[in-house]
Amino acid sequence: MSDHPLIETFPALSSIEGLVHGFTLRHPQIDVKTDRDIAISRLEEHFCDCLGALGISRDEVATGQQVHGNHVETVPGDSSPGRPHFLETDGLVTALEGQFLGIFVADCGAVFIADPVRKACAMLHSGKKGTELGITKEAIGKMQKEFGSDPGDLIVQLAPCIRPPAYEIDFAKQIVADAIESGVPASQVHDCGICTTSDLDRYYSYRFEKGKTGRLFGVIGWSA
Repeated sequence: MSDHPLIETFPALSSIEGLVHGFTLRHPQIDVKTDRDIAISRLEEHFCDCLGALGISRDEVATGQQVHGNHVETVPGDSSPGRPHFLETDGLVTALEGQFLGIFVADCGAVFIADPVRKACAMLHSGKKGTELGITKEAIGKMQKEFGSDPGDLIVQLAPCIRPPAYEIDFAKQIVADAIESGVPASQVHDCGICTTSDLDRYYSYRFEKGKTGRLFGVIGWSA
């Protein structure tokens, strides 16, 4: 994994051979006090730099529109790796080596799921609404159906997100519960426990920065 200062990684995922993942952090010199699309545009070079440090090309990363729903899209396994963007999608799954999955967050939960047996993975955007709609369960079910994944083999990791008392709903706790209810052993469900509002030098927070802020970027995939 990378030792890039603006990329966070998670031990439970770093220990899996062949799996590449990262969670980009706040860039201290980029002005993001603006609307989402402009902020993401300003951060594009930062994202590409971080991906490069992980050995990933931006053109290898699929993304979703992220509408706070529970739709999970399968990134085709019968095509070359590429940069597809899926409308009205908050979750992505794939079992194609060299195809990476990415999502943007700024308080919502970035949920990483890896299947070391089937070499499949998922990347989810799960905030209050997506969690209420059960996107984690949807993704695990899709991995079972599409790739034959056994929930008992899965490793689930939740990245920094907003939490009580900074937020009135503990959706992080529900994400963990949903993974376990789907059959993932509790010992294989990991939550970093960090609130995005706890360190605004490191993370972006939509709520604390009143909607005018940047985005963190979660990415996962299997190296080809």
